[in-house]
Amino acid sequence: MDTYMILQHYWWLIISLLGALLVFLLFVQGGQGLLYTIGRTEAQRNMIVNSLGRKWEFTFTTLVTFGGAFFASFPLFYSTSFGGAFYVWMLILLVFVIQAVAYEFRRKPHNFLGEKTYNAFLIVNGVAGTFLLGAAVATLFTGAPFTVDRMNLTHYDGWSTISQWSTPWRGLDALTDYRNWALGFSLLFLSRVLGLEYFLNNIDDAEITARSRRHLWYNAIPFVICFLVFVISLLCSPGYAVDQNTGIISIENYKYLHNFIALPLVAILFLLGVVSVLWSIWIGARHGSRRAIWFGGAGTVAAVLALLLTAGYNDTAYYPSLTDLQSSLTIYNSSSSEFTLRVMSFVSILIPFVVAYIWYAWRAMNRKRITPSEMEQEDHLY
Repeated sequence: MDTYMILQHYWWLIISLLGALLVFLLFVQGGQGLLYTIGRTEAQRNMIVNSLGRKWEFTFTTLVTFGGAFFASFPLFYSTSFGGAFYVWMLILLVFVIQAVAYEFRRKPHNFLGEKTYNAFLIVNGVAGTFLLGAAVATLFTGAPFTVDRMNLTHYDGWSTISQWSTPWRGLDALTDYRNWALGFSLLFLSRVLGLEYFLNNIDDAEITARSRRHLWYNAIPFVICFLVFVISLLCSPGYAVDQNTGIISIENYKYLHNFIALPLVAILFLLGVVSVLWSIWIGARHGSRRAIWFGGAGTVAAVLALLLTAGYNDTAYYPSLTDLQSSLTIYNSSSSEFTLRVMSFVSILIPFVVAYIWYAWRAMNRKRITPSEMEQEDHLY
């Protein structure tokens, strides 16, 4: 394996890790979607919003970092998906923008929309944001209708682009595949499970704790069902394989199952992640354990990281084209130049320091659990 190929695999690992961390941090969105379900009084809703409000910027920053890293390391995917499926990505952007607006203005005096409107913004972000992200990520496995023609760079008419979307639906066509729905709902219910586990960890209120434990079961069951539908269909579905020497892409039956077999460490990571998430649900719902979020979070990161690695490793097309087989994107034909990846790799050395800072800030903010009395004394409330 030459240096360029090592860098391509390294940056797919970084992208996969950022994506996995983003999915864990979506517990903020999951908690928002349960605002009125868990918070029956205004005081309880204020505790929930302020508990999540101290973490929402982590999610937003990780989302931006994930998109920026994808753009820098695999620009052809960025231009193909973000430029072609822009209806979906614009909807995702919109629901995250209204989240930021809600946290900024929800408790500001004399806001003209009213607190209930901003609560609705948080719920929309919590439900639509997670589902749409899940459906968008699922297209890394199920594919999208696009073509890629690098010869378009030789046209100087001002309109030619390398990638072209083949339908007028601009990404909404992803909703025609049940597997995208399955992963979308999996992410929605997983985020709610993690949000409930976070409430157990961060909010000191007997009623919120009791409701969170009860609703863990209600959200865990549909999560497990949807996740099983996606994983089983993925393992039984054909995938797109690429020949390293010729660059020719072909259909391979049971491709993702073969990937897990060929990458045993990734398969073990996936299984450990799934077991950890299931264990977190058990100790959270059964015992109300404050540690549930850590098992759930670690398991989420491990399982999602493994899934994303199988999408790009082992000579797999990580963004299949449903229009033209040879237009499918791989980590080899869609990455930046070797020089760019090399320079970025030096910058990535800073990632552990950034993670350490986030951990320190998280611990500082979570040193004391949120209580009803704190909502009366706190100067800055969301």
